[in-house]
Amino acid sequence: MLYSLFDYLQSAMPFPGIRLWQYISFRAIVVGVLALLTSMIFGKYFIRLLKRKHISETQRDEKTDPFNTQKKGVPTMGGIVIIVAILVPCLLLGKLNNIYMLLMLATTVILGLLGFLDDYIKTFKKNKDGLNGWFKIAGQVTLGLIVGLTLRYCPTAVMNETVVVKHIDNIEVVEKTPDVKSTRTTIPFVKNHNANYADIFSFLGEPYKYRAGWVFFVLLIVFVVAAVSNGANLNDGMDGMAAGNSAIMGVALLVLAYVSGSTVWADYFDVMYIPGSEEIVVFLSAFVGALIGFLWYNTYPAQIFMGDTGSLTIGGIIAVSACIIHKELLLPILCGVFLLESLSVIIQTQVYKLTKRKGHAVRVFKRTPIHDHYRTSVEQVLQRDPQCSVRFKGSTELHHETKITLRFWIVTILLAAFTILTLKIR
Repeated sequence: MLYSLFDYLQSAMPFPGIRLWQYISFRAIVVGVLALLTSMIFGKYFIRLLKRKHISETQRDEKTDPFNTQKKGVPTMGGIVIIVAILVPCLLLGKLNNIYMLLMLATTVILGLLGFLDDYIKTFKKNKDGLNGWFKIAGQVTLGLIVGLTLRYCPTAVMNETVVVKHIDNIEVVEKTPDVKSTRTTIPFVKNHNANYADIFSFLGEPYKYRAGWVFFVLLIVFVVAAVSNGANLNDGMDGMAAGNSAIMGVALLVLAYVSGSTVWADYFDVMYIPGSEEIVVFLSAFVGALIGFLWYNTYPAQIFMGDTGSLTIGGIIAVSACIIHKELLLPILCGVFLLESLSVIIQTQVYKLTKRKGHAVRVFKRTPIHDHYRTSVEQVLQRDPQCSVRFKGSTELHHETKITLRFWIVTILLAAFTILTLKIR
């Protein structure tokens, strides 16, 4: 919106300072600050509105918390604050004719609506199960298909596998391979680190392997969107946990997107160049700013919870942005905390069901997702399920959720740094 206005002013009647809006770094900083302020200011009034309407958390069970933290009555659906704080600056200062910006905005709206329906059912219909799980999966699959098919068929969604920047007589000359639609992706720790999904289907011959490669890529995007958004949803169980972890992941993805959208840095790190992906930098700056502003109210003791409206959305944003810049195979490293949360639930559920059928139920962890394991005692588990046994009991010392949250943040910082370092570690 405003970007188009500034672009017109620069060509029609240029005046000092107007060219600043052409620089990605300047726009990203302005968008990030605007998102942070929007989140803080709008969040303040939104919390007041929710309290007046008595729209609050009703499903929390304080008996599971050894520190007796009271969370009933805290307003929920705070993900609306995050979504508004992302959309407002992006609509104002983003390139709205850029396909990647449009995909990120669509991701925010679609998963935001999906999460809102889940929170609405839990809060207003008093149904603690919320939206049927199959509807959530259907929404995530639909978004994945939209993203994958757009990358396949949109004429502006292209990439250059290699780019070389030279300086001849103080003039920058960019040499790059042709714009192509490709199923290539970045794989970590490998010198020639671009792999092509189509090569998996080489046995099909030309041109069928490329068609199969695109089908595989689209289905992979669907899986990544569902996996990461559900992982973020599981991670949202303590004050500031999901928002802090996601902000850190957003910063790492911002760096990767900046490298992918710059010919200079793409040449330096020898990564594929994706024209137009610099708008992902602007979007992710708004994403990080919105989450940091939300943490103003969401850190312990939380004044508002993001709910599924927020957790599903932020997970989807992380997944889609990684897929757009062809860095989806780095997500198991970057989103290691989300992966651990999901695996802990899967392992706990499957082992418990299997051993219970054999006559003696076994819990691998005291409680899942894994962050709850560290604030739950064996005695609490046995009170609720006297016939079970716990394999990993861990320390008898229980930790307050603030310590657990901060430690998860530290782990995510290390994983984010390591993800960025994969650009050099080959």
